[in-house]
Amino acid sequence: MEITMAKLRKDIPKEYKWDLSKIYETEEKFLSDFAAAEAEIADYGRHEKTMLGSAEGLYAALVASTELGKKIEKMWTYAYLGFAINTADNAAQARMARVRSLACRADEASWFVGPYLIKLDKATVEEWYTACPSLKSYKRTIDKALAEKPYTLSDECEKLLTAMGECLDSHENIRSIFANSDLQFGKIKAEDGKKVQLDDRTYVMRLMSPLRRVRRAAFSTLYKTYKQFGNTLATTYSSYVKERTTLARLKGYESSLAASTFRDEVTPKIYESLITSVRSSLPVYHDYCELKREALGLPKLHMYDVYAPLVSECEREYGYDEAVREVLEVAKVFGEEYYETLRSGLTERGWVDVYPTENKQGGAFSTGCSGTEPYILLNYVGTYEDVSTLAHEAGHSMHSYFSRKYNEHQNSGYTIFVAEVASTVNELLLAHKKLRESTSVPEKLSILDGLMETYKGTLYRQTMFAEFERDMHALTERGEPLTAEVISERYYKLVCDYFGERVAVDRDIAYEWMRIPHFYSNFYVYKYATCISAASAIVKRIETEGDAYVGKYIEFLKCGGSRSPLDSLLVAGIDMTNPEVIEGAIADFSAAIKEYRALAGLGK
Repeated sequence: MEITMAKLRKDIPKEYKWDLSKIYETEEKFLSDFAAAEAEIADYGRHEKTMLGSAEGLYAALVASTELGKKIEKMWTYAYLGFAINTADNAAQARMARVRSLACRADEASWFVGPYLIKLDKATVEEWYTACPSLKSYKRTIDKALAEKPYTLSDECEKLLTAMGECLDSHENIRSIFANSDLQFGKIKAEDGKKVQLDDRTYVMRLMSPLRRVRRAAFSTLYKTYKQFGNTLATTYSSYVKERTTLARLKGYESSLAASTFRDEVTPKIYESLITSVRSSLPVYHDYCELKREALGLPKLHMYDVYAPLVSECEREYGYDEAVREVLEVAKVFGEEYYETLRSGLTERGWVDVYPTENKQGGAFSTGCSGTEPYILLNYVGTYEDVSTLAHEAGHSMHSYFSRKYNEHQNSGYTIFVAEVASTVNELLLAHKKLRESTSVPEKLSILDGLMETYKGTLYRQTMFAEFERDMHALTERGEPLTAEVISERYYKLVCDYFGERVAVDRDIAYEWMRIPHFYSNFYVYKYATCISAASAIVKRIETEGDAYVGKYIEFLKCGGSRSPLDSLLVAGIDMTNPEVIEGAIADFSAAIKEYRALAGLGK
């Protein structure tokens, strides 16, 4: 049965919905785990006196922490999935709040684990591995903790920082509530001429309108409102940056960038190299902007035009079951285990909640934990973009599957630095497959449009964000104030650099930084750019080397958190310290631009 839209969840057949009873059959079983976790939290303090007394004591403390973490992750997955399918459900909201509070209490109870681990010396640890061989399963945990030794404060200070966990990092939530709940952006005329309320969440959708007047109205209306609250948002952002830079300085890091990349197990050199490579390739991006101007038939490309689709939406529609077949065809290249696991997950085991329904969370994601299936949320309506999104989220889910299956729990979580690699590999392979197979020029142009948009948004835009973030933290570390004027001027200059002289950089784009939530996730955005670069390199090798290389890629997926992210990628033959990886992704973007020009009969 195929469905393209439904408003009520009861109208959706069960094969297209999550069955959360697979996680907890009843609410009573959820509450039973909750009570058990509370008891473990209350009891955990006993390990403070014994974890450094012997190999067995250390192992017991780490195992207890792992088991408690597993319970909380399972409860969180259950609570979050229940909320995602009905964000207006007060019971689901309350369940999430309870689990979040439980997790904070667990952190407080186990505050001493990290600080105590760094009190160990390597010689003692090696002796304890011999005395208690099971302890070796925590070698990665212990090694990472020992690496933190130069940046760990006294026990009293670390305990205090842990207790303040809910207070620190509150700025993003403040900005989000302000932007999504308090700000009123006014109304604009939609495509049908009727007035509709504009909000921050639907803004980009309006920028993708084929009607320029709608795009222009959305742009000017949104930033007119943000501009009025520039001082408030500048104070919020400045306070966040001061918090991050102060914590980095107190812990002894050279900078907040150094602190963040250290936690990613990379170096600031990776960050700076990305910016350098992308900066040097800005003519490629300028060419893309010129292509967009030509394809849209505009005398000048403005900021409100940059999301406009180059071609009208392709008439080709995909039923969900057809989308599953398309994604599974791509998955065949990865071998039997990958294919069969994904096939059963998508068609038999209920991994996906497919269709948009009333009060369902927007967008798409993949989540889960070692005690559950890898669940995927979609809002599927039948476009090629929806098929691509399914491929993307399936990549996340399969990365999680391999990571969890081939590692013990404490080593099963891959890091954010590699989190978007497997998803983007699937997305790119699907696009390449469709380009090879399609005989329709409009369909090819539509797929190329999406492919170029992916490189533009993920490689160039995120690198511009990374450069902005680096500069804001550096200004703060030099003692310079981040006023609304200073931030906006810096941002505007960056946009001018990235888009070039041939684009009309509307002045209001200077306030765009106010609506970017990622600036409150310390040095996060650069990882999108490094991931798409790694994914591009992997896809090229899959397509040119076939099975001889696919095995290496699967081994990368199996690494989970058992290796550092850079070492994990080396398993797949990808060296992120080599600028050629970034340059290869730029070359792929350039090739897509040239292919589009040729198909569309545009200049150059």
